[in-house]
Amino acid sequence: MALSPVTEQDQPQDVGVTRVVASKIFVSGLKVDAYVGIYAHERGRSQPLIIDVELDAAIAGAEHLSETVNYELVAEAARALVASGHIGLVETFAEQLARACLADPRVSRARVRVDKPMALAPHAASAGVEVVLVRS
Repeated sequence: MALSPVTEQDQPQDVGVTRVVASKIFVSGLKVDAYVGIYAHERGRSQPLIIDVELDAAIAGAEHLSETVNYELVAEAARALVASGHIGLVETFAEQLARACLADPRVSRARVRVDKPMALAPHAASAGVEVVLVRS
């Protein structure tokens, strides 16, 4: 079946009752340079991290920015964590970012993936962690 433009005549008169079952806010591929790592060669120098965040949020019907989760604030939270100083583990970074996202009461679940592309270079494209926190 090919998709074609829908005209007003083609619109069904009654689509029935609908409801939003899930709303996801996401930031994908956010690049930051962070002071992270537990090894001596990682101390005192920054290295790249690539961050993906996915949030389940109660934002159905949002028509204004104030009614939704602003993904720029998610990016700012990641940058603020980076600016706070050296972090030993990417696991710690990911969990702290997920908790910062859950500070918004509309967010019920936060999935944060942090890739550390230089961790196993040149033997692997990336290594990292993914955490999922759920509001209890």
